[in-house]
Amino acid sequence: MPAPDVDVALRDLREGSRAWVALTLSQRARLLDRVHASISDAAPEWAAAAARSKGLDAGHPLRGEEWLSGPYGAIELVDALAATLRRLARGGNPLDGVRVTPAPGGRVRIDAFPLRAIDALLLSGFTGEVWLRPGVTEAEARERAGLAQRSPGAPGGVGLVLGAGNVTSIPVADVLYELFAHNRVVMLKLNPTQETLLPVFTRALAPLIEPGFLRVIAGGPEVGAALTAHPGVDHVHITGSAATFERIVWGDGPQARRRRRENRPALKKPITAELGGVSPIIVVPGRWSAADIQYQAEHIVTMRLQNAGHNCIAGQVVLLSRDWPQRAQFVAALRRAYDEATTRTPWYPGSAERMDAAAAAYPDAVWCADGTRLLVEADAGAVPGPIEETEYFAPVLGVIALPGLGQEFLDAAVAHANERLTGTLGANILIDPATEAALGDGFERAVTDLRYGAIAINAWTAFVFLTPTLTWSAFPGSTLQDVGSGIGVVHNALLLDDVERSIARGPFRPFPRSLTALVRGGRFSVLPKPPWFVSSRTGATVSEGFTRFRMHRRWPALGKTLLRAFRA
Repeated sequence: MPAPDVDVALRDLREGSRAWVALTLSQRARLLDRVHASISDAAPEWAAAAARSKGLDAGHPLRGEEWLSGPYGAIELVDALAATLRRLARGGNPLDGVRVTPAPGGRVRIDAFPLRAIDALLLSGFTGEVWLRPGVTEAEARERAGLAQRSPGAPGGVGLVLGAGNVTSIPVADVLYELFAHNRVVMLKLNPTQETLLPVFTRALAPLIEPGFLRVIAGGPEVGAALTAHPGVDHVHITGSAATFERIVWGDGPQARRRRRENRPALKKPITAELGGVSPIIVVPGRWSAADIQYQAEHIVTMRLQNAGHNCIAGQVVLLSRDWPQRAQFVAALRRAYDEATTRTPWYPGSAERMDAAAAAYPDAVWCADGTRLLVEADAGAVPGPIEETEYFAPVLGVIALPGLGQEFLDAAVAHANERLTGTLGANILIDPATEAALGDGFERAVTDLRYGAIAINAWTAFVFLTPTLTWSAFPGSTLQDVGSGIGVVHNALLLDDVERSIARGPFRPFPRSLTALVRGGRFSVLPKPPWFVSSRTGATVSEGFTRFRMHRRWPALGKTLLRAFRA
């Protein structure tokens, strides 16, 4: 896009900012209703265009991923934000009716999911919590909830969103967060991998574009560089790689190194970022049935292979106990599931080169699925290896064995994840109910010690990502000098301040094996194998069906979708 068009778009946004701050909370909620409708109208085209861009044809069994990670995620966030605005418009608080309890270490825990009966049904057995930073009281949490919508008439300026290139709901979610958490109107610059979705986003977000609250443009790195430096932009948000963040903040070459030493950023405006990392999957040893081993192997494979591995929170390193009597059985099941999962071609730019680099670093690694994915079994050496330090952003899965059983192993795995793995975005824990009960307070202490912005227990952190009333961020503490997995919080439809992390908890066993929870403890669930599993036989149709229900709330159609879910 030529520079004059950028200038015109930014002038339009300045005008739009004045109109934005004049809207009441009720008007903003109604605006979100219109966005729900426009996304719903564009959803079939959105999902189809996203699938085509990633090499998934109309009959591909994994095309449902593009429904869930695209229009489904966007609609869920739109609806949750609208509910928050309506609560505030009535003189209430975003936390009205939400359970708030103490959490370990002087923290406050907000039970942020499920908040609706339909969520408790469709995602039976899953819950989600937001933990605030130590020392923040419940009264302070309530006082600060609402963020910029507590002062809707205060302008936040113009924000630039440099859109993610891998998941299509991310740019939309980032736009919404700029508008509602910060009162910033938005210039959205699409990643080149998503440029084909420009007409889709223009249609889906028309209610925000027409009054001048949003502009959407395409372009390469040169357009992004011009926008970050433009005086008409007040704030920058990026979802991407740490390398891109470094170039934006410090520049390139020797001058960048000098600026970093002198703490003189080239970027003269505030920036927030979500940058990914190496996500652990901690497998706590217990007495697992053959069905448990198979299910959790497929669970891990899903964490790695969903979206062909091009996810910032794709599970990359499995931490196992070398003393677990079932370790060999589990690793064999994991290899088999990894090899047999539906084949697709890695599509994100640079994937082949990153996979080749992993293979060169680990000559004994095994190529699986006709050479389309790599399995690395590595020792925990004296210093971290490449599988622990490099976010491959491709189908490369590592397995590392650590000593110990029970609490000894769990503490060692938490320390390994905190100290050896790059980033702090998301961590996963798989643990059977009997072992969790036996560990008692020791398990919760270990969870508290994990320094990650999202933690999933018997779930995948993608559940946190797609649940709008939870928060999405790196663990607090990153700086421009040491950015890690990023700075700032997104999603967060309850508009909470002082966030430290979000924790999702799910059932260890799906229905019907979850019926054992009624007798032996654990989490009961009526959900069979989730539709996001790459091994789900009906994942494509169920994912589309769930999205269409969120769009139109047609109960007969939901019934048919649930029947298909039980065939997964």
